[in-house]
Amino acid sequence: MDNSRGTSARSPTLGQVEWDHLFEDLEGQLAAEWDAERAALDAESERLRIAKLTMRDRLLIMAAGSARLSLELSNGERWDCRMRVIGADWIGVCAHSDPRLRVVPLSAVAAIAVDHGTLLGSLEQTVAPAADGNTLRERMTLGFVLRDLARRRTTVTLARHGADPQHGTIDRAGADHLDLALHEAGEPRRARSVRGFQLIPFDTVCWVRLDSGGSAAA
Repeated sequence: MDNSRGTSARSPTLGQVEWDHLFEDLEGQLAAEWDAERAALDAESERLRIAKLTMRDRLLIMAAGSARLSLELSNGERWDCRMRVIGADWIGVCAHSDPRLRVVPLSAVAAIAVDHGTLLGSLEQTVAPAADGNTLRERMTLGFVLRDLARRRTTVTLARHGADPQHGTIDRAGADHLDLALHEAGEPRRARSVRGFQLIPFDTVCWVRLDSGGSAAA
């Protein structure tokens, strides 16, 4: 008597349940592998994006929020200030105790201290759309601004590397230098007030503070 049929009988759904569990497990593993691969690709893409950022790119985002910062210059000065504007190769800031705009070449910036949130926020990929005026302002070079200050006869205080700040009026600005007529602070530029002239390369300028006559950049 053959009892093999009776001893091997199984539930008609048992095989289906086992296969379902197998495929569900495989699907879970595959989904986890895809997620890990996607995360790795996203991380690499983010590293490549950040590698292409310039300091000016990050400062543009800070400027859009009028970020408060501690600015350290190459001449050793340190200011607690707020960024007001950024040009092609300079930033405009106002110290907390002085509302007058200071134009600082990016080449004169040694370090910028900000809070961690602002630092991370400056890594964002996009900047909020700017008005046409702001867009043009961001394209102004340091030479363009200095030539406009000369045209307006704005009295300024100018600081150079390794020298005390000097008061005067920019008579003219060339491609890489300016002519500064020296006179006392608070005085307009008149022939009798001028006590000397200096030809100053842009590369030596740490900052220029607008003392009177308005601002072409603000």
